[in-house]
Amino acid sequence: MTQQYRITLLPGDGIGPEIIGVATEVLSLVGKQFDLQFEFQEALIGGAAIDATGVPLPEATLETCRNSDAVLLAAIGGYQWDTLPSHLRPEAGLLGIRAGLGLFANLRPATILPQLVDASTLKREIVAGADIMVVRELTGGIYFGQPKGVFETETGAKRGVNTMAYTEAEIERIGRVAFETARKRGSKLCSVDKANVLEVSQLWRECITKLSAEYPDVELSHLYVDNAAMQLVRWPKQFDTIVTGNLFGDILSDIAAMLTGSIGMLPSASLGASGPGLFEPVHGSAPDIAGQDKANPLAQVLSAAMMLRYGLNQPAAADAIETAVEKVLDAGYRTGDIMSEGMKLVGCRAMGDVLLEMFGK
Repeated sequence: MTQQYRITLLPGDGIGPEIIGVATEVLSLVGKQFDLQFEFQEALIGGAAIDATGVPLPEATLETCRNSDAVLLAAIGGYQWDTLPSHLRPEAGLLGIRAGLGLFANLRPATILPQLVDASTLKREIVAGADIMVVRELTGGIYFGQPKGVFETETGAKRGVNTMAYTEAEIERIGRVAFETARKRGSKLCSVDKANVLEVSQLWRECITKLSAEYPDVELSHLYVDNAAMQLVRWPKQFDTIVTGNLFGDILSDIAAMLTGSIGMLPSASLGASGPGLFEPVHGSAPDIAGQDKANPLAQVLSAAMMLRYGLNQPAAADAIETAVEKVLDAGYRTGDIMSEGMKLVGCRAMGDVLLEMFGK
């Protein structure tokens, strides 16, 4: 019996429409192979939404997403919106949709594909075989804590304030996601904090340690965030699953991403306790190459695979997409960001065409 799913597409800005177009075609093809039917509907977010409606996340977009089975986002942002007030910039739309859908857990894999080991800026022996999952808390911490803002002091000088805050409940729920994720991988979890100087991190460490009693099969360790950043580039293969707060996760997941050689290859999943998840590549909107058919669509395609695996419980279809991506790389096709000597340089559209061909091989 055909499984039917309603998918909201958020092309966003820059290269977004180009890469999400490729992912949509891939999903349509894999749907035919696995008896899945996708109903795609587009909505506005980011700069495109600002230009059309004056706000980065229209209420209509949020409502459309809530009524979906999953949400596939491409990219947001661009130079033309950088001077807007913070609450009206494209990035506010991303924060808004995470909060609006209750997406508190962000899964960011950083897997070193054997075909791209030499694309990394680190030595082959350092990165080969590394396979890391960063579990980042997404709706709390310093990005959402109150008070926040720029205030004028009694002397007339300005003072910027952001508040890092977590409750026990917030830490416990992201901790459970991390332990469950680690249990399905290598059963090793590293919790990253700054407990030597931050009280909020002391609570974080206390809660994660207490929770570990429920997961005796998972080996738990702790690192301060500065040491964790150093260790990621010193010996990344020591890590399996990492769990951390919003700010630290934002930074560490990008460090982990660059171990792979290109941020253009990496997907992500943002999940809540219920309702649709949000799936997106970790790279930005790349406005400097938008519309030039130079973008790498593979992170968007792999985000669609994560959507199938984590959002729609269709692991076989997800496997088929990931296998097709590896076949493309095995055949030597590369976009500019992952190009190396002896490979075949292709654009966004051609990469999509080759990817579709691989499903028949």
